[in-house]
Amino acid sequence: MECKISWMGPGGMSFAAETGSGHMVTMDGAPEGGGRDLAPRPMEMVLVGTGGCTAYDVVMILQKSRQDVRGCTVALQADRASEDPKVFTKVNFHFTVTGRNLNPSTVERAINLSHDKYCSASIMIAKTAALTHSFDIVEV
Repeated sequence: MECKISWMGPGGMSFAAETGSGHMVTMDGAPEGGGRDLAPRPMEMVLVGTGGCTAYDVVMILQKSRQDVRGCTVALQADRASEDPKVFTKVNFHFTVTGRNLNPSTVERAINLSHDKYCSASIMIAKTAALTHSFDIVEV
């Protein structure tokens, strides 16, 4: 895996990232740090990636478990250390899983497998942060 990050030049703290798969992402800083607030902060991207990683796992596990999953969202709420390095110290993941006749124990198992075994991002973040999770099931 690789990526290339390029500063977009004087007058701000915007960066363009090109991923190894050829996709582009822009990041920017807060105005108090010299940014222009034009794009997500780098640490927000870490949180976004973590949410995407675990949601992907949960959907995949539920599908393989023959659950009729129709939707999955995960809302992350994170706290960071007050001093440098400002690592994540707490992260809560709240999943809303939509489907038909979903088995709550299967949903909980999928979330646990993601957090304990498959989601590389959440496993890395767990080195500095206390992770918690909860879920709701919405019948459609």
